[in-house]
Amino acid sequence: MGEFLEVAYIINHAEKELVLPATTLAATCYSNMFQSCRKLTQTPELPAKTLTRYCYNEMFSGCKGLTQAPELPATTLAEACYFRMFKECTGLTQAPKSLPAETLEESCYKEMFSGCTSLTKAPVLSATTLALYCCQQMFENCTSLTHAPELLAMELKIYCYYGMFKGCTSLVKSPALPATTLAEYCYTSMFQGCTSLTQVPENLPATTLAKNCYEYMFKGCTKLTHTPEKLLPATNLKEFCYRYMFQDCTSLVNAPELPATTLAQSCYNSMFQGCTSLTEAPVLSATELVAYCYQEMFSGCTSLTQAPELPATVMKLSCYQGMFSGCTSLTKSPKLTVTGFSTTCYKEMFKGCSALKKVTFLITGTELDVTLPSAVMTDWLSGVAATGTFYKSSNIKTYATGASGIPNGWTVADCTGN
Repeated sequence: MGEFLEVAYIINHAEKELVLPATTLAATCYSNMFQSCRKLTQTPELPAKTLTRYCYNEMFSGCKGLTQAPELPATTLAEACYFRMFKECTGLTQAPKSLPAETLEESCYKEMFSGCTSLTKAPVLSATTLALYCCQQMFENCTSLTHAPELLAMELKIYCYYGMFKGCTSLVKSPALPATTLAEYCYTSMFQGCTSLTQVPENLPATTLAKNCYEYMFKGCTKLTHTPEKLLPATNLKEFCYRYMFQDCTSLVNAPELPATTLAQSCYNSMFQGCTSLTEAPVLSATELVAYCYQEMFSGCTSLTQAPELPATVMKLSCYQGMFSGCTSLTKSPKLTVTGFSTTCYKEMFKGCSALKKVTFLITGTELDVTLPSAVMTDWLSGVAATGTFYKSSNIKTYATGASGIPNGWTVADCTGN
């Protein structure tokens, strides 16, 4: 293990081949063997068909002179067997043609080609049975990779594809993702920072999600302009499932349909934050909210001209906090009808909406005179237009003025169907 670790002057012999003929391996046997041997240009053949724990762990990591990886015929893998095997091999242009194992093991391909900035084509992946962390960050920052491999598995595992293609700035198309059974963090950051990506899957067919499953998935994909309408058919959401999914997709002009009516904590938190080309929001049909569900969902969407209707009447903790903050093209709010308030539910909801000049706010379910509750509306209308009209239900008799109530300089009128 680590036999020639960081021996920078190790080079291939001019006539004799480097040979490692073993077919029966032991745990960690070749771990770190040639790590950071920057002048190594050729690898030995690696004929073993059955691997062991950490056997090839970081074996060629940092070997910047390598241009071609050996074929890897193993069909029986083990924990972390290929972990970081070629990490930061910046001269590597050719990966193995295929990785034939059908059943993966924990962390087996984790960071295997991470930072291989010259690699243009990924190996064929035959895996149908995944494992915890199996492909996490496998091709992260492979900035020349133009094609992703087909992904066959139907049942995912925790962190299985986490950050798999993160930072692959030349990737233009994502592979189909047919899995119907998801796991926590399975697709998190999978294509984050893929700044050339223009095409996503036609749909992500799972109808029941898992915690954080799509979090950051396409964050920063700045050339992505359209998403299929039926991309997200799920009706059973989980905590943080769509959080930051399309954040900073600055060319995105349309959003997929969001048919779910049963929400989960922070499910849509910052989903489209910073999507500066988005002009129209999807329909939001849920009538029962949960904590943080829509927090900053459209924050910074500077081209958004119309907000979706919001039919829920009972608020939850920070449910609408910052939802449309910084939407500088928004001129009117959706009709806000409420029967019950919650802490910070409207905080900063329209903060920085500099064109906003019409707000409709109704408190229903009581005939008694009520007060507009500024305590749950901190800065909700900070930075809006200097003049505008606030339409209220007639039972609102007292209210604060300013950013946490009704803006100074605005006209106040009882709502008569506006």
